Amino acid sequence: MVAPGHEREVAHKAFPKKIEDWDIARIIEDYADAAERMKDAGLDGIELQAYGHLMDQFWSPLTNELDGPYGGSLENRLRFTFDTLGAIRARVGNGFIVGIRYTADEDLPGGLTKADGLEISRRLKDSGMVDFLNVIRGHIDTDAGLTDVIPVQGMRSAPHLDFAGEMRAATGFPTFHAAKIQDVATARHAIASGKLDMVGMTRAHMADPHIVAKILRGEEDRIRPCVGANYCLDRIYQGGMALCLHNPATGRELEQPHMIRKARETRRVVIVGAGPAGVEAARVAAERGHEVIVLEAANDAGGQIRLTAQSPRRAEMMQIIQWRMSECARLGVGFRFNNLADAAAVLAEAPDVVVIATGGLPHTEVLAAGNDLVVSAWDILSGDAQPGRNVLIYDDAGDYAGLQAAEKIAGAGARVEVMTRDRSLASEVMAMSLTPFMRALQGQDVTFTVTWKLDAVRRDGNGLAAIIGSDYGGVTRMRQVDQVVVNHGTRPLDDLYFDLRAGSVNLGAVDYEALIAGRPQSLGRNPAGTYRLFRIGDAVAARNTHAAIYDALRLMKNI
Repeated sequence: MVAPGHEREVAHKAFPKKIEDWDIARIIEDYADAAERMKDAGLDGIELQAYGHLMDQFWSPLTNELDGPYGGSLENRLRFTFDTLGAIRARVGNGFIVGIRYTADEDLPGGLTKADGLEISRRLKDSGMVDFLNVIRGHIDTDAGLTDVIPVQGMRSAPHLDFAGEMRAATGFPTFHAAKIQDVATARHAIASGKLDMVGMTRAHMADPHIVAKILRGEEDRIRPCVGANYCLDRIYQGGMALCLHNPATGRELEQPHMIRKARETRRVVIVGAGPAGVEAARVAAERGHEVIVLEAANDAGGQIRLTAQSPRRAEMMQIIQWRMSECARLGVGFRFNNLADAAAVLAEAPDVVVIATGGLPHTEVLAAGNDLVVSAWDILSGDAQPGRNVLIYDDAGDYAGLQAAEKIAGAGARVEVMTRDRSLASEVMAMSLTPFMRALQGQDVTFTVTWKLDAVRRDGNGLAAIIGSDYGGVTRMRQVDQVVVNHGTRPLDDLYFDLRAGSVNLGAVDYEALIAGRPQSLGRNPAGTYRLFRIGDAVAARNTHAAIYDALRLMKNI
């Protein structure tokens, strides 16, 4: 790794080599080679990256420690960029589009300022080597900085749009911008008001790759909304696939469809449960052309997402359900709410296919003693249990529920400690999504304790004594608290599934080879069976929202 200085970047840890003149010459040549390959491949143009990348490390006084032609004055710090642009133009000519995405204000003490950004923007335009500017504001060297550049759920939408508009007004040059512009109305405003010439909607297109097609067809109301959950980017920064929480086909286009094909034979499908798995199963089955009935015990759809959305920071999650319910209404799915279905109620519908999507309930019986003295994170979020004053949260699941409970309890004025046996807190909530929670919880003086586990709880006067142990052995501690909250995932609500198994053709079995290959389920283990039976989502095991929706799509697309 090379940079114009030895400064270590917080997010990626590595200590760079301070770049030499022969490194600079080599890298400029590499840029030119890459641009030439892109032109030869038939692309119309390229965009260079200069925010948290090598180019703007030359620009920034915080990271450029060089002397001579590439360090010191702003003109010298920009020399690497203009030398690179010159080398690219020498290879591709002037008819090939070249743009640059860059930070016009690092928003860091001692870093590039807005005034610097305006001057850099003018120089890029005046160089005659750039066709468009793609403006951002901020820095990405820390998780928190990256999250401010690319805001996540619960943060303000389009926070840098006006800033990008100022750069366009100052240069009068084609300007792009992208940063949590997740809806068509905001994008349309950005163009109509003259702030931008083109809007980037990266995560929005991951949620729905057919945004433009739907606009052209006059179907904007059918666009699947980005809910800002940031499952995509958080996974990328851990080296994973770029998947969408809301759309499990994104990133899996070779195996999962964005557009559902009609079935050759219409069936009667009964789905029990209207959480994310159930409503996705209903949507996909209805797209297939089947007759679909959903039985739901509550008076509204949503399941665990409805509980999650109780927290203002995660209220956008309800759009996952709202979009699917709108699609189900369009497709004629029948919903029967306030219907606690038993086997007789399901069989009375004369189903060809039954899908159990009943979810799960919190599992808190994880202690050697005192399980009756604790409450679940769900109890806190739902209001079934009021926050204590001195609270220990034992987070053994590492998901959002523990953080949401901590935020609610701390917001009520309590002293809060979040404890986990893991090496890091909230292990299932990845870096960017963790940022707004950490800001809120650190601001409320919440304490975080890792590598310790809760062994038992007992009454101690008017309070509770929490007995703390360790997987590493040999140590015990005690906490005096008045409330213990346990977050340990869910256990399936699967009684109905087992009640229906004996009457099913497949006895509930899944042909995994067929599931993976995208073939219909055809296991027939019970000649006397009258319907096929499956279960999905948390009715199988505790997992996340993406897994529940993915379960439904990959099963139902071939039913």
